[in-house]
Amino acid sequence: MSEVLLFHHALGPTAGLHAFADELRAAGHSVHTPDLFEGRTFATIEDGVGYAREVGWDEIMARGERAAASLPNELVYGGFSLGVVPAQKLAQTRAGARGALFFYSCLPVDEFGSWPAGVPVQIHGADADPIFMDEGDVEAARELVEVADDAELFLYPGDQHYFADSSLPSYDAAAAELLTERVLAFLARVG
Repeated sequence: MSEVLLFHHALGPTAGLHAFADELRAAGHSVHTPDLFEGRTFATIEDGVGYAREVGWDEIMARGERAAASLPNELVYGGFSLGVVPAQKLAQTRAGARGALFFYSCLPVDEFGSWPAGVPVQIHGADADPIFMDEGDVEAARELVEVADDAELFLYPGDQHYFADSSLPSYDAAAAELLTERVLAFLARVG
């Protein structure tokens, strides 16, 4: 079984994030869901990203690093949208990563150096999501697939950014079910 460090999106640690983590736990995985926003939640992506900018991206990444510090190095790092920032940094820079799961976002590989050899990764996004498709994420994901030894990009039909968060109106049950199946297969393989 895998041990997963899973970072939330710009709305904060929603009930949907916790429900997803519970699904992974029910399959036997250990999942940690730290709060990068120190108790704050937001109603819109813009407000959550605004808070992250106010605090500073370096501090958001430092909070992610602090969350990982007490855990073993052999983790799968996962992040939803904004949470991909600390997840990707840790996957690329902290020795021992077992894998990475990026939902709705991906940064250019060279943001944190190079992709480590032997670290598998999955990237999940909606094929008509204006954030994922138009702001550089899908290009970064395709680049990562090209340079990593073991990488998969999954595109789901739809235009919603947070399509796998069951607590939000953007939730797409069919896409979320398929995403969860793929994630569980990935975790079983890398654990």
